[in-house]
Amino acid sequence: MVTVPATRRTRTDFLRIRLTRAALLLAAVLMAGVGARGAASNTIAECFSENNERRIAGCSELIESPYLDAGTRSLAYAMRALALSLKGDLDQALPDYDMAIKLDPASAMALNNRAWVLYKLDRLSDAMTDVERSLMLAPASAHAHDTRAHIRQAMGEITEALRDYEQAMRFGGEHLVKLYQCGLEAQGIYKGPIDGLYTRDMRRALEVCVRSKSCDPLPAD
Repeated sequence: MVTVPATRRTRTDFLRIRLTRAALLLAAVLMAGVGARGAASNTIAECFSENNERRIAGCSELIESPYLDAGTRSLAYAMRALALSLKGDLDQALPDYDMAIKLDPASAMALNNRAWVLYKLDRLSDAMTDVERSLMLAPASAHAHDTRAHIRQAMGEITEALRDYEQAMRFGGEHLVKLYQCGLEAQGIYKGPIDGLYTRDMRRALEVCVRSKSCDPLPAD
């Protein structure tokens, strides 16, 4: 996996890391089972391509495979939805997330990612419902805490948003702290080092950020 320098990482990179981890899980399942029963290995590889268009095409072909069980088909829908969301096609991603969750209601990843799409579509109440369900299933998810923090910030829940950002850093570690440092620096409210350490200066910058609905502690794409 190509490592992106911390000073250049963006929200999309954060999503891609999530995608890569999910992709490894689904690829292992498919290679061990479905691939052995007829799904071409190049189709599986395409579903996990770095190119969004190829990924969408590959996942679409997998979804049509008669060999997929409900759980694996759910993951394929979720992967295609995430690729669509990375392209900015949120309205197209949403039905795929709906199907992924219908097939596997316990998919914390799909619930969190649908929550992010709903947040971007300004459907904050629906987004909060999804992310709360995701956190019930995966309470240590840095991604879900980050999603809920953004939703709460948009709702004007300053204290709760700050707490969620801090929880996201707790579970996301140095990588996520650096992402927030880069984002806060880009906003002009953090002047400290990009070192992955959650300092008082960084907390003060984050406190300023959460008070503005237009401030995102993650770097822009």
